[in-house]
Amino acid sequence: MSHFSTNSIHGGDHLKTTNDVITPIHITTTYAYSNNPEELTPGELTNPNVLIYSRENHPNAAQIEAIVESITGYPTVVYNSGLGAFNALMTHVNPKALAIGDGYHGCQGIADIWKRNFGLKQIHIDDDDDKAWEVIKPGDLVHLETPLNPYGTYFDITKYAKKAHDRGALLSVDATFAPPPLLDPFKFGADIVLHSATKFFGGHSDLLAGLLLIKSKDVKGQLLLDRLVLGSNIGNLESSLLVRSLRTFELRVARQSRSAETIISFLNKHKSRFSHLEKIYHGSLQNDEFINEQMPNGHTPVFSIELQTIDQAKALPSKLKLFHHATSLGGAESLIEWRAMSDNHISKKLLRISIGLEDPRDLVADLVDGLLINDSNEENELVEEISKLIV
Repeated sequence: MSHFSTNSIHGGDHLKTTNDVITPIHITTTYAYSNNPEELTPGELTNPNVLIYSRENHPNAAQIEAIVESITGYPTVVYNSGLGAFNALMTHVNPKALAIGDGYHGCQGIADIWKRNFGLKQIHIDDDDDKAWEVIKPGDLVHLETPLNPYGTYFDITKYAKKAHDRGALLSVDATFAPPPLLDPFKFGADIVLHSATKFFGGHSDLLAGLLLIKSKDVKGQLLLDRLVLGSNIGNLESSLLVRSLRTFELRVARQSRSAETIISFLNKHKSRFSHLEKIYHGSLQNDEFINEQMPNGHTPVFSIELQTIDQAKALPSKLKLFHHATSLGGAESLIEWRAMSDNHISKKLLRISIGLEDPRDLVADLVDGLLINDSNEENELVEEISKLIV
């Protein structure tokens, strides 16, 4: 059996239609049928080896699914964005009631559309009122995001799997912030796993994509038929870029995870030296017993900090030299975002930070320089500490 990094490079080789080492971008939208009448078989729209029309399937998209299936072990369907994947999830499950938490505002927005158009009942996933949970019936959906956007904090998947399954509902887990090999939600009771592949799977801030991982090939077939009519298949160029990204997937995620732990540990250790740094949010700072088992291979490369005032939070990105002030996450370059720019439900004192592939010592130094307030002695001491970091 091949291992993660091998599968991320060779997991889709069996679907190549040319002998190019790097699969070419198939820009065609339609494919010619066989000239042999005996080979004309209708109804094979979900077969990755039968190419008819690119809205149904194309070689680059099929290769993504094969690679992700190879590295995770689960049937996979790719979409044109993370929200495209979540909309497909909602369409497939068709819940009459939904338990959802405080995660990504885009998913909440889709849930609100379902509430407006179809009368979807909603409860908060952490509502402790047993009566509130009575609306969750067999066939409904509990949607958990862990690690949580924008904080990078963790929830116990097993706990929510039990809550969902006790009521006959399905548990979907958005694990965008902790992609393979960091987290396998299926091991802890998830029924469906969602990733915005725009983030760590893509890893270069140059594509949009979404993934649904499921347990059944039959369900995959249903999702592929839904995708055909929803028009949410990923494009040819984006697919090719994602196949490229998967070749370095394990290396990137492992490096980003280690770097984030180094940076967060340093900031937390010296937190008292940064007078306006109020809070640091990250799963590595939690003490919950489930974390070591749930996250055995490292922590999410995303965390958040909260400053004392809104003005301080707005100003910090402009003081940094290595962090782009931009939304999104998971790319090779480190990002910081005054989160209120893209999510008006979040504290306006909060900044979300995504750690990239730069040397963590340089990133720490940049953050220290931005967070310190005119204290050269303090800065010199911290610079000395940074030089001793083992990375």
